[in-house]
Amino acid sequence: MGEDSALVVTLLRDLDGDRYAASLVLPAGQRAAIQSIFAFSAEVAAIRERVSEPAPGEIRLQWWVDAIEGKGHGAVASNPVAGALLETLQQYALPAGPLIRLLAARRFDLYHDAMPDIGQFEGYAGETVSVLYQYAAMILAGGPAEAAADAAGHLGVAQALAGHLRAFGYNAARGQLFLPLSIFTAHGVREADIHAGIASAGLTAALGQITELARDHAAKARTAIDKLDSDLKPAFASLALVDADLRMIHSVADAPFAAPRMPAPFGRLWAVIWWMLRHAR
Repeated sequence: MGEDSALVVTLLRDLDGDRYAASLVLPAGQRAAIQSIFAFSAEVAAIRERVSEPAPGEIRLQWWVDAIEGKGHGAVASNPVAGALLETLQQYALPAGPLIRLLAARRFDLYHDAMPDIGQFEGYAGETVSVLYQYAAMILAGGPAEAAADAAGHLGVAQALAGHLRAFGYNAARGQLFLPLSIFTAHGVREADIHAGIASAGLTAALGQITELARDHAAKARTAIDKLDSDLKPAFASLALVDADLRMIHSVADAPFAAPRMPAPFGRLWAVIWWMLRHAR
């Protein structure tokens, strides 16, 4: 492994331990390429943690747009994640458009507008998460992978819902709401109540409904994955971690604003390996 490749893997491990764990069960020949896609996503998702206001975040997102569109300057070549990403796009003849849409969708992260409804959330999840698994499937297939579209779509939404359920209290304290506001409103919960950390029966019911939505998408992803050729299934090993998260979320449903329990990295890796042992056929 070259120095730049090692840096990409290290960044992925540090910023997105779950996708790093899932990448370890990928075929060795395609692993680095898929890790470059995952590392790009992790780097972009981390922008909101690194800026104190939207403007610097917008500049960083535009830097990535320019890099992908070939308008970047010398700094692009010195960025190991950008270099690995561009090499992957070229090597596998992957379309750049979905990455530009991912960057556009990530602008939402920089502001404090609430996610309006489930339709908007599913679109956001599709453009920021599902796309990663579609790319992974295309890399494993060596070309278009239309058969993987349903698996990628449902897994992305399930994982995004589970992730934002885990981070609900953290985001609420920051004045952000990534989960669909319309579901909370339907249960009599105001956005101001969420940001104030006010627990209620309505809040519990709303989070329960969202958890059920995540389970439904996970079940649909599982059905779609089972129909895929075995060569494509490693792209979707993250489903094991979604299932684990949904079990954990159910067990702490009575403390919606509590800090999420941090799962042990080895346990996450073992969940992925066990999933692959059961599906690699």
